[in-house]
Amino acid sequence: MRSIFNSVFVALILVLTPFSSYTQPNDFEIIKDRVVTELMKTSVDDKRVEEITGRMNNDGSFSDINYEDLSRTAGFPHRHHTGDLVYLAKAYKNKSSDFYQDKDVKTAIIKGLKFWVKHDFVGDNWHNNQISTPTNLVNLMLIIGDEIPEELVKKTQPMIRRATMEQVPGVFYGARPGGDRIAIAGIVAKNFLFLNDKETFDEVIQIIAGEIKFTTGERGMQHDYSFHHRHDRVNNTTSYGYGKYANAFGEWSYYVAGTRYAFSVDKINQLVDYYLDGIYKQLVYGIYEDISVKNRSISNKATFGPRGTEEIERLLVSTDYRKDELEEIMRLRKGEAKPLQSFAKFFWQTEHFVFQRPNFYTTVRMFSTRNRNMEEPYNGPGKTTHHRADGTNYLMLKGDEYHNIWPVYDWQKISGTTILQKPELYGPDEIQKEGLTGFVGAVTDGLYGAVVFDFISPHDMTEAKKSWFFFDNEYVCLGTEIHSTQDLPVVTTVNQVLMRSDVTVLQNGEMKKLPKGSREMENVKWVYHDKIGYILPEPATVHVSNQPEQGRWSDITDQKNISEELITEDVFMMYFNHGTRPDNVSYQYIVVPDVSEKELAETAGSNRSIEILSNSSDIQAVKHKEPGICQMAFYKSGEVGISEGLNVRMDSQGMVMLKMEENRINELTVSDPSRKLNRLLITVSGVYNSAGDGFVAYPDKTQNKTILLVDLPQGVFAGKSVNIKL
Repeated sequence: MRSIFNSVFVALILVLTPFSSYTQPNDFEIIKDRVVTELMKTSVDDKRVEEITGRMNNDGSFSDINYEDLSRTAGFPHRHHTGDLVYLAKAYKNKSSDFYQDKDVKTAIIKGLKFWVKHDFVGDNWHNNQISTPTNLVNLMLIIGDEIPEELVKKTQPMIRRATMEQVPGVFYGARPGGDRIAIAGIVAKNFLFLNDKETFDEVIQIIAGEIKFTTGERGMQHDYSFHHRHDRVNNTTSYGYGKYANAFGEWSYYVAGTRYAFSVDKINQLVDYYLDGIYKQLVYGIYEDISVKNRSISNKATFGPRGTEEIERLLVSTDYRKDELEEIMRLRKGEAKPLQSFAKFFWQTEHFVFQRPNFYTTVRMFSTRNRNMEEPYNGPGKTTHHRADGTNYLMLKGDEYHNIWPVYDWQKISGTTILQKPELYGPDEIQKEGLTGFVGAVTDGLYGAVVFDFISPHDMTEAKKSWFFFDNEYVCLGTEIHSTQDLPVVTTVNQVLMRSDVTVLQNGEMKKLPKGSREMENVKWVYHDKIGYILPEPATVHVSNQPEQGRWSDITDQKNISEELITEDVFMMYFNHGTRPDNVSYQYIVVPDVSEKELAETAGSNRSIEILSNSSDIQAVKHKEPGICQMAFYKSGEVGISEGLNVRMDSQGMVMLKMEENRINELTVSDPSRKLNRLLITVSGVYNSAGDGFVAYPDKTQNKTILLVDLPQGVFAGKSVNIKL
């Protein structure tokens, strides 16, 4: 944080120094200085400089790069060539490096750039040509361009200018609205800084300034603060919507802060909203990557650790808006605070639900007729992700529970999903599918919530009605109407996760620790693993596996040069086997996060005060007695008995959540997962003389009931919940 504020302080000193006006840096120069300072702020490892120059051949190429393979699946290793030249330039310009102003390093840079310019490598993936290569080359120019032969500098310009705002059919994609547009505009702006083209720089900055906006239904930020990179409406909030969109805009908002180019406060504040209500609510505690929102990149080996704080530091240079919340995220990421926030958030434009308490974080990922299930496996990775939106329910206490499990993962037993167990997954071309059902959504008041998924698999036509009900210390998972016409087993997976502890079960009233292995177990009441309890409200037959599993990273991607090393990991897995050709089969289980084995044993008998009111093809409903919350999903009109003297009837499809006290309803929250209705008609027991914006109550004392007519959000807000107080 200090480095950012120092650079701002230096800029202010330069502006305020009492020299004659012609010696003062103008805004354009201030911005250029900030950009170069940002490029130079990372420390230089002199050993790496020696390693880079040691790999360089006499012709300026590098010995470890296969320059012949320009295919998508090769990953364009050529980018390391231009990236290494940038690193050498940083060393050459860094006074703390032993290679500062080193003639041999400068010679190596020029030689390496001549080789690149001579061959002009163009990969099959547009991103390499219009983003990766131009980024490295323009950074090289800003750092050392004034010491490179003028003719060589000129020859780099056509390559840098492949980062273009304009689409050239058959040649350039151009800067597509959303993430690409800011990223490419940033490259263009840097190039105009290098070329001292102030007039065109001004135009590009205006383009960047205009990109923070809602574009619901198109590429970009949606009104629920999720992000769609493509027209498939697949969730890209923490990928393209984070680095190439939010962080790219934040970076430029910092560069232009305090100058005539500065972005409006309204735009920066909207960016803050997007960070806090979109991105950070799809990161575990706002700190760690949430694997449930990853797409094809899940096939790549990752590192685990907290996100950085630079993006927040940059925001705080320009705005105090929601400052306390931003600073809280910074403290969490630095390890100076522990998570305290509790929330429930449904991204209705993306069919993604997130539920957090200070001690656990869980999600449900779905798809519908309004979006597709998953990214296509562009360029190779993600070829096993067919079912990752089929009601996936990951649960994290620390954030690393699934870290790099993917080479050994059974991709047809994904946590939370109901999947036909095929001999093998279909090919990569069969991954992305349109949703087949529209009754998909959630009801939430921002603190509690329930989710419904009328599921039909577009891959194999397996059917299930699935729902989840979330409370402070546990959540309930229901499934019914599970149906398949194929002679293959259908499985609902409770969890598949890295094994971090012994596994204990209560079977036939006897508590036992399981040896390593895989087995089907009858009459099981609960299972316990790694501080998580799984309660079966009625003892049932489940399959429990706790054993080593094997696989290779190369098994799950078509990218080249991927490790073929055999990986072994201990994996815990629990699932229901519904058998072949299941017809109207059901399941039910309660998940209890962050619980001791002793507490689970003491509370499982009472199902932790949870009552499953209905798990039928018409209604799925759950009541938690202690907080007095009832959540219901109506697939069709019907009625639910909550308690003696308290019934709820809905005259259509929809979802309802009640908060109650002594058999009286205090709050009622509703939603329409189908997104087809203008209003909901609900009848509740008791007389309520309430009225408010968006709803009307019609009490009937003679029949001791009240009819509630609730207006529903429309347009870009269709699918959002409505909360009313009675």
